[in-house]
Amino acid sequence: MTPARTSAREPGLPVLGADAAGALTDRHARTIRYLRVSVTDRCNYRCAYCMPAEGWAMSPRAEVLRLEEIVALIGHFAALGVERIRLTGGEPLVRRGIVELVGQIAGVPGIREIAMTTNGHLLPSMAADLYAAGLRSLNVSLDSLDPQRFAALTRGGDLARVLAGLDAAARAGFADIKVNAVVVAGQNDHELADLAEFCWTRDIQPRFIELMPIGQLEFARPENVVTTDRMLASVGKRYHLLPSGNECGVNPRGPAKYWRVTEGRHAGRRLGIISPLSDDGFCATCNRGRLTSLGGFRPCLGNDEEVSLRDALRGGRSAVEIEKLIRDAVHGKLAAHNMHDVARAPRDAMTGIGG
Repeated sequence: MTPARTSAREPGLPVLGADAAGALTDRHARTIRYLRVSVTDRCNYRCAYCMPAEGWAMSPRAEVLRLEEIVALIGHFAALGVERIRLTGGEPLVRRGIVELVGQIAGVPGIREIAMTTNGHLLPSMAADLYAAGLRSLNVSLDSLDPQRFAALTRGGDLARVLAGLDAAARAGFADIKVNAVVVAGQNDHELADLAEFCWTRDIQPRFIELMPIGQLEFARPENVVTTDRMLASVGKRYHLLPSGNECGVNPRGPAKYWRVTEGRHAGRRLGIISPLSDDGFCATCNRGRLTSLGGFRPCLGNDEEVSLRDALRGGRSAVEIEKLIRDAVHGKLAAHNMHDVARAPRDAMTGIGG
């Protein structure tokens, strides 16, 4: 299924979306080195901010990328300078063969890091195998430390299983573990300091995420959004925080900005916040693109436009042609997302795009 390898920069071919060194660079001078790859739109949770209340019509299996197709497409992105892969879903751990997929991605030339975002439910039995296969970074969704509130936000999730998954990941050897909490007004916004303390005592980095209007879900209405300033004020009642900068300065690994605790027993610990709505410069350093489970490449989460790399791959398109599709899509990447405009915000739910 993988097309024969041909240079993506043969003489005479257009190089839209590639800089002089061949990296994927958009028309706003942002270089794409990080690809989020959804391996399934299926999930064993039904989180209110991710999935419609009536549920999700899962895609026919024949339309979902096969494992070998995922590896082939990652190879094309790696040839264009992508170095970091994050596996998402749906819930990636429900995808059959996920451990083997991690191992295959680890063998793709140019890929330096493989990360995963998971709800953690299946981590107790899978963490050790994932680490052995080459996974090194985990983001685990944990929106509340209250079992009933957690079950309500996830529509049936099991908090004890997620906590056991975090413990299993630490035992397996994962040194880079983050907890992601989507903050919802009147639901978990009073728990932020407790969530941060829970993470800091376990050498886990907490990250709080503004509720995004993706999928036009009723749940994501404006009154449920908690802005970054309100998050910082909540944690600030217990801890003094100062900005700590991005993890990698002007070329961050991901979208979070960080604050550091300046005093007390957690002095030096950091808190990350992802602020797509309240940070006017949120998109300025974006280094990411998304590959959906159906093989659609989306240069921007906040825009439903995509190009089908699955169809190109299954149609027998050459490496040069597939990589040109990627370059051209990156060249058209928006300067900023559409999430401030309800009429233009993404209509596809997060579970279909890839978390």
